[in-house]
Amino acid sequence: MKTNTSARKRNESFYLDFHSIRNISCPEDTQNNRKVFLGQCLIQSIIPLPTDENVRNYLVDADGKQKRSYTSVHKAIRETLVNASENFNVLNSGVTIVARDMIIDEKTKKIELINPSIINGAQTQGVISDYIFSIPLDTHIKCEIIITDDDDLISEISIARNFQNDVTRLSIVGKYGMFDELQKRIQKVLPEARLRKSESEFPSDDVVDTEKLLQVITALIPKELWLKKNEQEDPNKVYTYSMKARCLKDFQEMHEKAADKKDPDYEQYKNLYDFFLDIAPDAHLLYEKWKTHQAFRGSGLKCLERDGRIITDIPDGIIFPIISALSVFAEKSENHWKLNIPHDIIDQELAKTAKSVLMDFAKHNPQTMGKSKACYSSLLQISSLYKKLTSEKLFV
Repeated sequence: MKTNTSARKRNESFYLDFHSIRNISCPEDTQNNRKVFLGQCLIQSIIPLPTDENVRNYLVDADGKQKRSYTSVHKAIRETLVNASENFNVLNSGVTIVARDMIIDEKTKKIELINPSIINGAQTQGVISDYIFSIPLDTHIKCEIIITDDDDLISEISIARNFQNDVTRLSIVGKYGMFDELQKRIQKVLPEARLRKSESEFPSDDVVDTEKLLQVITALIPKELWLKKNEQEDPNKVYTYSMKARCLKDFQEMHEKAADKKDPDYEQYKNLYDFFLDIAPDAHLLYEKWKTHQAFRGSGLKCLERDGRIITDIPDGIIFPIISALSVFAEKSENHWKLNIPHDIIDQELAKTAKSVLMDFAKHNPQTMGKSKACYSSLLQISSLYKKLTSEKLFV
């Protein structure tokens, strides 16, 4: 199928491998000699596309020499790609591409784009390029393709698409001051730290990823505070690894109910909210510790990032089952919650068990481990055993 745009300019062609593609043009598009398509394309096929029409190119050089450090946007894209690639096409807004013409070949499932450029999504393209070897090759991305020869319109589209920011839940919750108490508790331990309260904030060394913090605290909730009382066994915390939007939504609901003494569940939510406030500093420091924990040195795990022999990054899929297991050491003393993890030796045991379940249950895939209840249960057994031995003074 060939589009009915103006005369084709065969200066340069690029190809997209697609799963599905639809013409979603409206009458205004037809009247102005343009067409709009929406498709799902294989993620690796967008890497070669130019970005010369985009108002913002990728902000980080692929060779590691950074034009500027990774922002929260880059980290969020990387997080989804590495830890939840099967949800990437619905969690990421995709890329917008302009081209002077296109040819769709349904037999080969290829789209030929004539003189194309990404005009929105250069950061997504850059992160994909940086981490392509960590992403399953059958991952898809949404592509909006606009076919037009109007150079002025292309410039207008590029500017508009790059500077219209959606107000999302993080900004709403932050605007209502729901993070203020949490930030005060963090600052008692880390005076210079502050929580990220909107999507427009740029991270620095002192900015805490609020959504990640809420995921970690949720994973640390002890059994006695877990609100889903219908769960007969230990709480199923698998979702804390990859569903940051759910953790944020739960926090918002908890905050609202904990402030309403007329709510029938006020006491439950107030107790849980107090736990969030008390444990926040410990939770932040615990996550930071495990992200580069040297207990995994010598493990031979290829999914760990290293600088020489030093481990510089451990996937969240490995970390969250460990953090969830450490929830047994959350204790309330003198009306205050703390993490009382007794001995460093438990870190070594958890790291060793984590490696074992990663290989045996998750087949070396951290994403699978982060979503496997069996992996969480195996690590919980280890921490529960140490908790029992410590409480009975059999382990000193």
